Amino acid sequence: MLKNKADKSKLPSRHVTEGPSRAPHRSYFYAMELTEEEIDQPFVGVATCWNEAAPCNIALNWQAQSVKAGVKAANGTPREFTTITVTDGIAMGHEGMRSSLASREAIADTVELTMRGHCYDAIVGLAGCDKSLPGMMMAMIRLNTPSVFMYGGSILPGRYQGRDITVQDMFEAVGRYQAGELDDAELAVMERVACPSAGACGGQFTANTMACVSEAIGLALFNSSGMPAPYESRAQYGEASGRAVMDLIERNIRARDICTREAFENAARVVACTGGSTNAGLHLPAMAHEAGIDFFLDDVCAIFHDTPYFVDLKPGGQFVAKDLYEAGGVPVVMKELRKAGLIHEDCITASGRSIGEELDRVDREADGRVIYPIETPLTETGGVVGLKGNLAPEGAIVKVAGMAKEHQRFVGPARVFECEEDAFAAVKAREYKEGEVIVIRNEGPAGGPGMREMLATTAALSGQGMGKKVALITDGRFSGATRGFCVGHVGPEAAQGGPIALIRDGDTITLDATTGELSVDLTDAELQERRAAWSGPRETIYASGAVWKFAQLVGPTYKGAVTHPGAEAERHVYMDL
Repeated sequence: MLKNKADKSKLPSRHVTEGPSRAPHRSYFYAMELTEEEIDQPFVGVATCWNEAAPCNIALNWQAQSVKAGVKAANGTPREFTTITVTDGIAMGHEGMRSSLASREAIADTVELTMRGHCYDAIVGLAGCDKSLPGMMMAMIRLNTPSVFMYGGSILPGRYQGRDITVQDMFEAVGRYQAGELDDAELAVMERVACPSAGACGGQFTANTMACVSEAIGLALFNSSGMPAPYESRAQYGEASGRAVMDLIERNIRARDICTREAFENAARVVACTGGSTNAGLHLPAMAHEAGIDFFLDDVCAIFHDTPYFVDLKPGGQFVAKDLYEAGGVPVVMKELRKAGLIHEDCITASGRSIGEELDRVDREADGRVIYPIETPLTETGGVVGLKGNLAPEGAIVKVAGMAKEHQRFVGPARVFECEEDAFAAVKAREYKEGEVIVIRNEGPAGGPGMREMLATTAALSGQGMGKKVALITDGRFSGATRGFCVGHVGPEAAQGGPIALIRDGDTITLDATTGELSVDLTDAELQERRAAWSGPRETIYASGAVWKFAQLVGPTYKGAVTHPGAEAERHVYMDL
């Protein structure tokens, strides 16, 4: 560990702490009661997405204090700051969801700007909700600082009528209410017990999926993501993360040393075998972009296809994040993957040890209940698969975890809606038919704008008992809590003249998760004729502001819906300025 006065000759903080010309800067630090010794030490940004918007983020504040204690114990000077987050559970089902994906970029940008402006030498980032996890990790990779990620932890499951429930059950309860299966009193009881603590949504939805990614890719300490948010023993992981980042500074191990191509492949394996969120197909390419690595939707889906699905988590399975943690967590999952030769063991992690060295320290085995042995998986291929065809030349993605094989092919006539609200209204009024393929378009990153998630609509369908009787495709996204044959990320999006813009009611659409097909029964000539007659992108109400800015900058979904050129175009690395 670093002792006494640190050598700052190659650290960014030298620009604000060293030499006579920085006396004005040092006077600010003295104003905040820093000592001379603390000014002479490395400065570590402790970044959180703490706010009072939702339970996902509410525990981040106290956890940050434990990180700061770890940094201080290892002779570093922590500097805490916060950034925004948009919580999807609150933003879901209305115009607010347009802010969600844009918030990922805003988180990465604001963390970058804070780190650059104040010349911090390293970062420990804490995040709790869907977009805040990839946003925080994107900033780490972009800056290429010594970095440790820490998840805020999952919520505890609620209990209702003798079973565990999550917010997924609440969204589906809306459909059951609309179908007359629940009354006002039952709905009122459920909403009061579904979310009993701090923490992010408990199933293998987007937050927990990306938390698993943080461990699998090596940015988080092993087993740090699984413990539920209310457990005060999470402070031990916070302190350990603070100490770890100081060790990374001393050893000059940076985020891109950790986040290699092989590390991204490890992360995609863990998403696949846990039946993770389809949003990983968006966030992994975006994170890779920050490292200058081409790791697109096709690459992610190829790994999904070759990976057994053997961890039984909601929404497709039975268990929640707390159960996975108690069964041994991501380390045991990766240990099973190693048995099949599906893990790159040489990848370095935030502990300074390799994945292989970390797995050698794991003495637990698959319990056969939450984590199945890889020799006897739930299914032979991953819980998330990619689709392609003349309806999605740039690809699309669907979660099949928990879906029976006979339900993984669907052929039916299109029922087209120009936006989510129109589709939700039709579902609420039962103005659709069994066997139809519901098409929701103009919800892509640029055309939406914002690439909204469709959980309100898909959960209502499930709640009405129609989840297996219709299919749904969109150029928007789905929540990690979505289940049923729901295909998202269809690209190119409608606003870019993708084939989804040309579909009409009654066109026959084929979805096949086994063969990877997403097609419409139209010839190339028919599609070309319709394209010639297409009137162009739909106008939106967003002509200024942050959502408009996102729409102007955002790239294609299969590349991660990113908004800047990435590491391939950079002319400097922040740490080397």
